[in-house]
Amino acid sequence: MPSDTETFPRPPLDAAALNAALVRPGRMWRGVDVVPAVGSTNSELVARSATGAPHGSVLVTEHQTAGRGRLGRVFTTPDRAALTFSVLLRPRVPTNALGWIPVIMGVAAVTAVRRVSGVAAVLKWPNDLLVPAAERAGEAEEDGKLAGILSEADFSAPDALGVVVGIGLNVSQDRSELPVDTAVSLRGEGAASLDRGELLTELLREFEELYTPWSAAGGDAGACGLAAAYRELCVTIGRRVRVHLPGDGLLEGVAAGVDGDARLLVDGPEGRTALSAGDVVHVRPGG
Repeated sequence: MPSDTETFPRPPLDAAALNAALVRPGRMWRGVDVVPAVGSTNSELVARSATGAPHGSVLVTEHQTAGRGRLGRVFTTPDRAALTFSVLLRPRVPTNALGWIPVIMGVAAVTAVRRVSGVAAVLKWPNDLLVPAAERAGEAEEDGKLAGILSEADFSAPDALGVVVGIGLNVSQDRSELPVDTAVSLRGEGAASLDRGELLTELLREFEELYTPWSAAGGDAGACGLAAAYRELCVTIGRRVRVHLPGDGLLEGVAAGVDGDARLLVDGPEGRTALSAGDVVHVRPGG
């Protein structure tokens, strides 16, 4: 009987091939650096930003040992089992528009996952990738989390703001390698392809296709079509939600939409509230 790694091989990423496919004069990506292991690609790229790393830098790791999620959560990924990377941007848009940057990563990731793997990923506000229960393999009753996205800012050079946005996408993990019961991988959801190089190439190309017109529009997500694309993929909109707010606050209501600054609009007991941060739980009918 073939071993698990023979059935689901985990080849290393080919840095030369990635750079050949993505780095072009006059285009967005300046270089793709693949490292064997790192604590957090976000932390490392924020540090590089502070020492002058250019817009369009990409850092990818085969093995992340201290990844960071929202609300301070820490996670690890098995070697070569996930697609874990961060990008450095130096946007020149109004500060209130910066919330769209992780959204761009989310839209690009969903698009890449659908094209390459065939898995029917969607977005939960602000930018978690989910596989809806109705689309999951087997008879799953809950949505499965496929990836999380985290953005951070480097203000060390005020005239050259750095924004780092990172993603950890579960690719070939088996059930025992996933950190929590609600996590899923492309492998577990019957993906047509587990090629991390193809996924990364497609994702970064799509990111550039979204970021370039958004930046040219001065961060106006409505003018460039980004807002409409996001709303089409975001299954939070229209759902009843329970939002755990920073500082242990809690808000329940209906997610009415997303505003021009990428904030979630929740209609609750005291009217409409615009949220820029919070951990959203989709409430099932009767829940």
